[in-house]
Amino acid sequence: MWEKFKKQFQQDGEIYLRIKAHPNSPKTDINGVLEDETIKINISAVAEKNKANIELIKFLAKEFGVDKNSVTIISGKADRVKLIKITMNQE
Repeated sequence: MWEKFKKQFQQDGEIYLRIKAHPNSPKTDINGVLEDETIKINISAVAEKNKANIELIKFLAKEFGVDKNSVTIISGKADRVKLIKITMNQE
């Protein structure tokens, strides 16, 4: 299912993802996709002082092969459910 999102990103040059974050996990990884296509992601960082958001951005940038500046939290910075925009690197 994760490959579907990567393929769409490659085709469109950008993608919006709905993420349900689970901070304070043993490691940062994908934990599944819900019926509404919300992606559950475990985050190894704690949910304080923006640490979990920074870890999530780093993880998504690596997964999609973009700079961290290409990953933006549109909404939900202080919530577990977030809307994320990822764009292709500008050259």
